[in-house]
Amino acid sequence: MTMPELPDALAQDPTHPRPQLVRHHWQDLGGEWDFAVTDVRVTSPSDVTFDRRIVVPFPPESPASGVHETGFLGAVWYRRTVDREDLERAGLSESRDRVLLHLGAVDHAARVWLNGQLVATHVGGQTPFTADLTDVLDVHGDNVLVVRAVDPPQDVSVPRGKQDWLEQPHVIWYHRTTGIWQPVWLECVGDVAVAALTWTADVPTATVSLDVRLTGHLEPGARVRAALRHEGVLLAEASVSTLGDPDVGIRLVLPRQRNGQQHEDLLWIPEHPTLLDAAVVVEDAQGSAVDLVGSYLGLRTTGVGDDHFLLNDRPLVVRAVLAQNYWPETHLAATDAMLRREVELILSLGFNTARVHQKAEDPRFLYWADRLGLMVWAETANAYAFDARAVRHLVTEWTDLVVRDRSHPSIVTWVPLNESWGVQHISHDPRQQAYSRSLADLTRALDGTRPVVSNDGWEHTSSDLWTVHDYESDPGVLAKRYADRGAVDALVAGVGPAGRRLSAGQPAGRRPVLLTEFGGVSLAAGGSEDWGYSTASDAEALEDQVGGILRAVTSSRALAGFCYTQLTDTGQETNGLLTAGREPKIPVERVRRLVRGGS
Repeated sequence: MTMPELPDALAQDPTHPRPQLVRHHWQDLGGEWDFAVTDVRVTSPSDVTFDRRIVVPFPPESPASGVHETGFLGAVWYRRTVDREDLERAGLSESRDRVLLHLGAVDHAARVWLNGQLVATHVGGQTPFTADLTDVLDVHGDNVLVVRAVDPPQDVSVPRGKQDWLEQPHVIWYHRTTGIWQPVWLECVGDVAVAALTWTADVPTATVSLDVRLTGHLEPGARVRAALRHEGVLLAEASVSTLGDPDVGIRLVLPRQRNGQQHEDLLWIPEHPTLLDAAVVVEDAQGSAVDLVGSYLGLRTTGVGDDHFLLNDRPLVVRAVLAQNYWPETHLAATDAMLRREVELILSLGFNTARVHQKAEDPRFLYWADRLGLMVWAETANAYAFDARAVRHLVTEWTDLVVRDRSHPSIVTWVPLNESWGVQHISHDPRQQAYSRSLADLTRALDGTRPVVSNDGWEHTSSDLWTVHDYESDPGVLAKRYADRGAVDALVAGVGPAGRRLSAGQPAGRRPVLLTEFGGVSLAAGGSEDWGYSTASDAEALEDQVGGILRAVTSSRALAGFCYTQLTDTGQETNGLLTAGREPKIPVERVRRLVRGGS
C-alpha cells in the first residue's frame, strides 16, 4: 500500500498543541489579544469595553500575560481578529474548507463568538474543545473572535486543584488560573476528517488496535487506512471500510513482534523510549485521500504483581517526584520549551517518573515525556466539596481527560482523587466511598490497560496499588516503618502516618505498596510565609536531611517505589529540590545518586 505524503508526528514542530494527531497545516493564535474584565452578569460581547491587552495563552493572574491581576476576577473577555492570512496558514483550500477553532483549556466555563454569533460553549477548565467556524466565517475578510470565561474563585464544587479560594495564596495553595491557559489554534479540514485517535498496544499478541472517530458525511465506500513504521521500516498496515459508521476500528498485526527473541527491541521503556510513527488516511469511495494525519504510539504494558509495579511484565522501581508544574511567570501555563525543560530536569535528577499533582498537564508535556522516557502518574484537579455538582463536574472532566490522554505511553497510572479532597468523610460515608469506587471503575472502563489509584495517600476504596503519604522527618523512624513487608502490612491494615486509615472499604488482597508523598523539606530563607513539612536551617542541613530521608526510603525492602515531595518551590511552599526558578538547592549529581539508592 502506497501512503500519500503525511505529516511526521515525531519530526513535527514541537509546539504543536495536539501531538498525537497532526496535519501539515495549523495556525497558532497565541500572542496579544484585546482583554477586559467585567462583572459576571455581563454576558454579551456588545456590552464589553476591551480596554486592555493580554498575551494568550497565559492567565491574567500571571506576569507573562501582561495583566498580572491576582485578585478575584469576574468574567474575563478576550478578542482577536482572524484574517485571511490566519486561514491560509491553517491550510484553507478548496478541499479543506471547514475551519476549526481549537481551545486547549479554558478555566472554567467558556463561551465563544465569531462575528457576533455564538459558536461554542464549554464547561471544564482542563479539557479541550472545538468550535466549527465555517458557517459564520468570512473567508476573505476580517472576523472578530471573542471568548468569555468565568471561574468563580470561591466555588469549591468545581475541580480547583491547588488554586486558592482565598484572595491571596496561603500554605500549599497558589494563585488562581482564570480563562485561557493552553494554546488556541486554527485548523482547516475537509468535509470528512479524523476527529480523534486512540491507540492500544497488545504486546503479547503483537497487535495494535486503532479506534478512529470521524466527522462529516461518509460515503458508503469510504475507507480508513493505517500504517506503522519505525525508522522508516514498515511494521504493519491495514485498511477497513467505514460502512458509513463514524467510529472505525482497525487491528494492525506486527509480524516482527512475534519473534520473542527480538520483540523487546521495540518496547517503550524509560531507558529506551522507542516510539512508532503512525499514518492514518481517510479515502472516499473513489480511493482519493480526503484526510491525512500523522500520529505516534509506544508498545508497552503496565501492571502490578504482588509486591511490584510492572512495566512490560518486568518489576520496575518507581522513582517519582511530585511535580506541580507551576511557574512564577506563567503559573499553570507554559511554553513548549518550559515543558520540555521540566521533563529534562526531572530525568537529570535521577527520577524515572513524575506525579503531576492536582493538574491535568498540557499534552505537549506528555509528548516530551513520551519522547524522552519519563513515566507519568496522571492526576486531575479535585474539587473540595462533595455534592451533585462536584460529582458531575469531575466525572465529566475526568472522562474527557482519560480519553484525551490514554494513547500516551508515558502515562502508567491514573489517579482521579488525592488525599480525600472532595470526599473528606469517605472513611465513614458510604456515598463518598461509592463515588471513589465509581471513579476508579469508570477509569478502568475507559482504559483497562493501566493501574488505578482510587484515592492517593489514604482511605483507598478500589486501588490497584497501596499508596501512602508520610511526612515523617526522622530518617530513622522512616527506615523502621518501611523496613520490610511485615512492617508495611501492619501499617496498611491500620491507621496511617497522617492519622487516616489506609483503607475505606478496599477489598482484601496483596498489592504493591508505594510511598507517594514524603520529604517536603524546606530551606529556611527568612520569609515569614515560607512553608514546608519540615525545615532545614541552611544548605548543608538541607542536603543532610534530604539525604537521610531518601536513604531511609530507598533502602526499604518492601516498597515498590516512592514519590518525593517535591520538584520545585511553588509560591510560598518552599520545599522543592529546585527553586521556583529551577535552580538546584543540592547538587544535581548528589540528588541523582540518592534517588537511585546511592550514598
